[in-house]
Amino acid sequence: MVATVSVLIFAVGCSAGAPPDGRHSVAESPARASAAQILLPPTPGRFDYQIGGAYPPADDVEIVSRDHSEDPAAGRYNICYVNAYQAQPDGGEAWLGVNADLILRDDDGEPVIDEVWDEAVLDTSQPGKRARIAEIVGGWIDECARSGFDAVEPDNLDSWTRAANLLTESDNVAMATLLIERAHRNGLAIAQKNTIELGVRGREIGFDFAFVEQCGDTRECADYAAIFGRNVIDIEYDDTEPKSFRDACEKFGETFSIVLRDRNVVPKGEPDYVNYAC
Repeated sequence: MVATVSVLIFAVGCSAGAPPDGRHSVAESPARASAAQILLPPTPGRFDYQIGGAYPPADDVEIVSRDHSEDPAAGRYNICYVNAYQAQPDGGEAWLGVNADLILRDDDGEPVIDEVWDEAVLDTSQPGKRARIAEIVGGWIDECARSGFDAVEPDNLDSWTRAANLLTESDNVAMATLLIERAHRNGLAIAQKNTIELGVRGREIGFDFAFVEQCGDTRECADYAAIFGRNVIDIEYDDTEPKSFRDACEKFGETFSIVLRDRNVVPKGEPDYVNYAC
């Protein structure tokens, strides 16, 4: 698989389509008026997705995303990963004890699980619960800022689609506004993770750029370009059709930051490691 994809990459190059130039000051709209000093990622600079474990990035890498428990990469634009709408399988202690009621439960009282990633969905259905979740996740965002990250990537914004009809889009948008305010208060840019269903609403509520998975595979890259212009980072995974990565590079390789990674984004040196850019 890796060898096949590498051939495609060198054959493709980086010809691009022509989405609108979306480079913008984050103070362009009222939602961003208090965040004039926020820096956006230098897209289409080379990107490395390291949320499965940190390692030294290649010399030409300009943008790195790492988990909030890691230190940022020196000399790069750094994005801080937080799982904001679901509980990490290996880090669920934040959602135990007095916070156990923040896990969404079905009619039988059982936790609602995202079966793809084996993660419990958080309950954003009530203002009080949203505020408590945002305070926990907001603490991680504060840590990101103190550590020297430039931006934050709150994952699973679309958790309502996996919540057995117990959550709504509006619930998660209300939660997002709390996280956007927290990020901007810390001087961090904040990404809309996937969730093209929001349309222009994502920009309107204050997301600064888009951080998407497999828009080449889902054929949504043009939709993100229409909303965020050049301010898009795309990760394609190697367990899907290689043509998806090739197509994304052909059409958007000179406007987006695009990388091909292994599904578990393991650190460099591990057997399943895959990492190619357009």
